[in-house]
Amino acid sequence: MKRNRSKPRGGANQEKQTSFLVSEPAELLNFLIEKMPAKGRNNVKSLLSHRQVLVDGEVVTQYNNQLQAGQEVLINWSLLRDEGQARGLKIIYEDADIIVIDKPAGLLSMASDQEKINTAYRQVRDYVSGTNPENRIFIVHRLDRDTSGIMLFAKNEAVKHLMQDNWKDIVKDRAYVAVVEGRVEQKEGVVKSWLKETKTRLMYSSSWAGDGLEAITHFKVLQAAAKYSLLEIRLETGRKNQIRVHMKDIGHSIIGDKKYGSNKNPIGRLGLHAHILAFNHPVSGEPLHFETEVPKKFARLFR
Repeated sequence: MKRNRSKPRGGANQEKQTSFLVSEPAELLNFLIEKMPAKGRNNVKSLLSHRQVLVDGEVVTQYNNQLQAGQEVLINWSLLRDEGQARGLKIIYEDADIIVIDKPAGLLSMASDQEKINTAYRQVRDYVSGTNPENRIFIVHRLDRDTSGIMLFAKNEAVKHLMQDNWKDIVKDRAYVAVVEGRVEQKEGVVKSWLKETKTRLMYSSSWAGDGLEAITHFKVLQAAAKYSLLEIRLETGRKNQIRVHMKDIGHSIIGDKKYGSNKNPIGRLGLHAHILAFNHPVSGEPLHFETEVPKKFARLFR
């Protein structure tokens, strides 16, 4: 089984870069537009603002930076950043069919009525179109805006449908880590309920069996302190806000989750991270296992 713990990609998956040698003096923006006419002016500006352009090894963001003959301009296509975030979106794995990313908290998976541009989908789409404007991507599954962690994209529609239609068979392991309020005394357990949604899009557990969508959540205590507990959580079902509702149901809301009963936010974000995703490759059938570290902000609460 191939395992990946969110380390830099190697072999065929090394960082994609494009290098240009400057032959005569020019402004950086005009130089890049001339070298990459298929990208368009706005896309080139986006590369600069996202700190993906280096001149002689130094990041340059100024459109009017003056280039001199002999300088090297390098485009780092895999350096994707979420504006306003200290930590940007990271690509964990990539091949001809799929891309696996580590999404930061606060970044939407895809566009909403309120936000069209600053999304994981848009950043990954811009990345793949950097080498070929015809390249496309497709979301296989989503994470809530405030949840960080592993997310999967397909590079063509056939792979997307193959994975979504056979998700339960293809996915072998999917785990989250969560920081919840209070000390969870039960070392491990299972929460089962039927989830429904209010008109205001709030999910809740029905007290009647069969009244809603069945949801099953397994949890295990990794660390426990007086104020908080760190749990590893695995899902049998993948319902909207399932983990958040079930943690509220057992009396231990996820920190930072005001929507589902939390009144503590010691780390300035939702305490939920998707840290393991293991599945059989949709084309080759090869077992793949991806695992990211527990966020440092989570770990600091238990020192």
